[in-house]
Amino acid sequence: MSTSAPYTSTPATDVVTATFSIVDYVIFSLVLVLSLAIGLYHAYRGWGRRTVGQLLLADRKMGCLPVALSLLATFQSAVAILGAPSEIYQNGTQYWFLGCSYFLGLLIPAHVFIPVFYRLHLTSAYEYLELRFNKTVRICGTVTFIFQMVIYMGVVLYAPSLALNAVTGFDLWLSVLTLGIICTIYTALGGLKAVIWTDVFQTLVMFLGQLVVIIVGSARVGGLGHVWEVASQHGLISGIELDPDPFVRHTFWTLAFGGVFMMLSLYGVNQAQVQRYLSSRTEKAAVLSCYAVFPCQQVTLAMSCLIGLVMFAYYQKYPMSPQQSQAAPDQFVLYFVMDLLKNLPGLPGLFVACLFSGSLSTISSAFNSLATVTMEDLIRPWFPECSETRAIILSRSLAFGYGLVCLGMAYVSSQMGPLLQAAISIFGMVGGPLLGLFCLGMFFPCANPLGAIVGLLAGLVMAFWIGIGSMVTGMGSGVASVPPNGSSFSLPSNLTIAAMTTLMPTTTVSKPSGLQRFYSLSYLWYSAHNSTTVIVVGLIVSLLTGGMRGRTPNPRTIYPVLPKLLALLPMSCQKRLHCQSHSQDLQVDTALFPEKMRNGSLRASGDPEALAEASPVHQGTSPTFILHETSL
Repeated sequence: MSTSAPYTSTPATDVVTATFSIVDYVIFSLVLVLSLAIGLYHAYRGWGRRTVGQLLLADRKMGCLPVALSLLATFQSAVAILGAPSEIYQNGTQYWFLGCSYFLGLLIPAHVFIPVFYRLHLTSAYEYLELRFNKTVRICGTVTFIFQMVIYMGVVLYAPSLALNAVTGFDLWLSVLTLGIICTIYTALGGLKAVIWTDVFQTLVMFLGQLVVIIVGSARVGGLGHVWEVASQHGLISGIELDPDPFVRHTFWTLAFGGVFMMLSLYGVNQAQVQRYLSSRTEKAAVLSCYAVFPCQQVTLAMSCLIGLVMFAYYQKYPMSPQQSQAAPDQFVLYFVMDLLKNLPGLPGLFVACLFSGSLSTISSAFNSLATVTMEDLIRPWFPECSETRAIILSRSLAFGYGLVCLGMAYVSSQMGPLLQAAISIFGMVGGPLLGLFCLGMFFPCANPLGAIVGLLAGLVMAFWIGIGSMVTGMGSGVASVPPNGSSFSLPSNLTIAAMTTLMPTTTVSKPSGLQRFYSLSYLWYSAHNSTTVIVVGLIVSLLTGGMRGRTPNPRTIYPVLPKLLALLPMSCQKRLHCQSHSQDLQVDTALFPEKMRNGSLRASGDPEALAEASPVHQGTSPTFILHETSL
């Protein structure tokens, strides 16, 4: 059943410009001014006594709640706020099952990636790659991330401003410049602490703006119960689709399990998120912040889905104008909100502030993470004698520089036309190979630097092949210029990493075959497919080139997967395995641990500090268990 809104012959009306009043402009401006003030406040408090650690990692003293809200805001962009409701409106609530992926998608980072990264006392996530492999792999990872984020931040700045211009009449380049300049100022001067606290404020604004739409919209159509009833009558409430076919765009398995890899690429290894974990005052606080994101993510997803359902019920009662029915997907929700709130001065301004908050939180995170990796991975290793004062000035200059690059990329985005979709999708294409690179190093001790580099290149080639091939195939098919698995307009976020939706009427197309079938792989499997490519190719190349060639990888960079899995077995099985491997303990221990482990002093004393020095990854566990883990 088609779920597109009914088309009516009602004369087009200007539903927007008449509803954006002086009060709306005041509220909108107030949110921007407060965001800037929060950033400048934290810059002023620390001025003159900052170190690079304070600037880039908030002196590692942040609590779990602000970090959690900042983690949520980082990829909750304006286009996510506009796109997820459109997906529900067009295709029903199947997308809601993406929430199932949040459990493993946040549990794995909390118990795998955070302990390894935090105990290594990193600043940049890519420092890990040098500790595990070598400097060349670190630079490859850093350059890939910079390429990903530079393109991403330009589009995430330009796209919402373009939608806002089309719907509200806001001047396009005034919006772009306002966002870019405000972000650049408080990010460069205030550092990560300013970014995190402005994220907290902007997250609350985003929640408030979406909540207002749900409350007012449901009241206009007769309550949430009626909204659900109308959606059910029109087939919008989806059941659990258990089709295992990975080429079907949205099924339970695609959303619940393919989405896990998408979440891992964001919350496991992305520098913007890792930097927030590392800013926590303790490892426990970092893990708790990851836990706290889970309910916040569920609430955010539920609110987006409810807006889509309310929008559907609203347009069943109040038919669209031709102007609205022909709107682009990124404009559709804005038309709905402006129409809904037109008689309530101040609320349209609040929702526009909600959108700008989404853009500000995402762009500021991009600036800060880019400045950090450039400083720590590309400059400091070559200039180790650089003083703190000079490093601080350079870090701030980098943030300012990336602000200018962002504005430049926004202009480039405006000139790309049909290629804009390709630029948008690059973020999702690159995330999977980077996830595979970290997993290759963390879970496979036999992987060597050559295998890591070749694996990363293979993953990137595969990602661009499938991603761009999917878009080209979709354009050539003549079906709304939308690939079978994609969308006409999309931006990555924690809700929609590679595709949002299209509001074009559903069109029946023939089932693709051959390469077209390959290109129709659901976008939610992109991260899984590309990360797996990196791991498989990396392992094959490593084994063909002799593995580590007798060199033992730094034990702090390896996550002990097998011992962790065996710990889930009954105690009787664990004791039996322990007895079988007990005779091998001394051999393995002397191969992997420092001299003080070999001479027996650590085993005898059980000194926690010495144990931490020997293997920080297992800090806090008993010496006997450490030896048993190693032998396994």
